[in-house]
Amino acid sequence: MRVLVVENMIQSDLGQVGVALAEAGAEIDLRRAFAGEALPGDIHAYDALVVLGGEQSAVDDLIHPYLPELVRLMRAFADADKAVLGICLGSQLLARAYGAANLLGRTREFGWHEVQLTSEGISDPVLSAAGKTFTSFQWHSDSFALPEGAVHLATNPAVANQAFRFGRAAYGMQFHFEAGTRVVEDWNRIFEDQIMGLDPHWLERYPEHAARHAEQADAAGLALARAWVGTIRSAGAAGNEMRTLAAASA
Repeated sequence: MRVLVVENMIQSDLGQVGVALAEAGAEIDLRRAFAGEALPGDIHAYDALVVLGGEQSAVDDLIHPYLPELVRLMRAFADADKAVLGICLGSQLLARAYGAANLLGRTREFGWHEVQLTSEGISDPVLSAAGKTFTSFQWHSDSFALPEGAVHLATNPAVANQAFRFGRAAYGMQFHFEAGTRVVEDWNRIFEDQIMGLDPHWLERYPEHAARHAEQADAAGLALARAWVGTIRSAGAAGNEMRTLAAASA
């Protein structure tokens, strides 16, 4: 299993998704696109794609000229029935890849918030792994319109489109389910100035917030990560399965 991971800013972290990928024995090809590392032109060397969050908007093409190519790459993976995971900015880029509008600066969410599944989400093989409602970490002011033909999977009172699926296994998730407690505490330290601007009481009240939400959010995030990794179809495994079936029928 070979997975392409694209970072859009410094201090990105695969978090719970990295745990699930390591459990599955995945090989990761990490590209720091924001730092000028080239994106691959060919999707066939990979079984899945993960696109992490970032501070830029999904339409910041002039400042980040790699974004149109990343959008094209996400669509190519999804159209080829390869598993795709877009988190926060990644979800907005996946929505853009399928022609949906990005909603810039409309709604700010920061901290742990509840997410509710739609009826389609309750029956979805990935989102349902976390239960009908769960808590996840949020950090965004942009969001996205639902792409035409996408399956709406999750919502909350602040942001209607918290998660969607396109095709079999292309998922966009606005919330940072990958951000387990370790990642959140790293962000508290690394981005202290930015956090003080968002919520001047967050850091002093963090132990209270963590006691209320961290354990449940960690469990939900890891369940989602493992369920998404379960959608990855390894080309090598598929080839072995086809050879076994051919041998059995010979």
